[in-house]
Amino acid sequence: MTPRPHQLPAPPAPHRVVALLLPPQDTFPLACASEVFGDHGPVVPAHYAFGVCTEHPGPVRTRAGYDLLVTAGLDALEEADTVLVPGWQQPAGTEVPSAVVDAVARAHRRGARVVGLCSGAFVLAAAGLLDGRRAATHWARAAELAARFPRVRVDPGVLYVDHGDVATSAGAAAGADLCLHLVREDHGAAHALRIARQMVMPPHREGCQLQYAELPAPAPAADSLAPLLEWLHGRLDRPVSVAEMAVRSQVSARTLTRRFTEQLGISPGRWLLDRRIAATRALLEETDLPVETIAHRVGLSSAVNLRRRFHEALRTTPAAYRRAFRAQRTGGAGSGS
Repeated sequence: MTPRPHQLPAPPAPHRVVALLLPPQDTFPLACASEVFGDHGPVVPAHYAFGVCTEHPGPVRTRAGYDLLVTAGLDALEEADTVLVPGWQQPAGTEVPSAVVDAVARAHRRGARVVGLCSGAFVLAAAGLLDGRRAATHWARAAELAARFPRVRVDPGVLYVDHGDVATSAGAAAGADLCLHLVREDHGAAHALRIARQMVMPPHREGCQLQYAELPAPAPAADSLAPLLEWLHGRLDRPVSVAEMAVRSQVSARTLTRRFTEQLGISPGRWLLDRRIAATRALLEETDLPVETIAHRVGLSSAVNLRRRFHEALRTTPAAYRRAFRAQRTGGAGSGS
């Protein structure tokens, strides 16, 4: 008798992300979403399938002076695992079309995650998905969102807010921050880092970091934190104090802290700890290294310190995180959220 060949389990179906385009479509948040959830070639495993739809299929006018040809209608949202609204660029007071509101609400009831980038939060609010919830949008439209939808707890200062089933972001690059955050939640920090590298993106920013609502006074290039951040990335395996960072930057510790707050909306110590936690997550996901070894690799000195810091950041232990991530990977969680 000829033995049967070993049957490998079929890979999980890709997570379907459908962007709902609304004329006049803002192209930047759409580009952020497509860059994160689109095809990255053979270098990055394909966990997502990205598509677009619109209320009335055909040419969709954009704010960039060209049209996009969109062939799928609102019925595409019925098969989406994530519905993404990359902006709502209508004049103040304009009502979201009832067909769009109904389609988004139905997708959410079915279990799809619904994401609003920038002013896309207006569409989510119109569908009632933000009632009683904290939400982000572009700082310039935060007051309008709060006035039109008083049941929404608008936070004009943060980059993004994620409730699990619903998420919103501030404007411009904050949309990319939120999309990369969702990838980290879906498939881990290591996979998100691969995508960020393909996009030549800087290290991720947490949602609690501040928007830049006020234009800072022009600063000389010497004030940029970029050289210091690059230096720190190469030294995550070593303890580095704020005083050492200040010496490296040739400024006082007080001046360095002020620059971090102005440019990143976070303290130097918190920024560095966030990077160490992100590196810890990637090593837990991709290696079987003991926690003690990981602690030394990410500059947290000991397993005890790593466990404490990790629990403070993620409300779980490194061992539980590793088990949950491995279980998710083998359980085919990529098809939903």
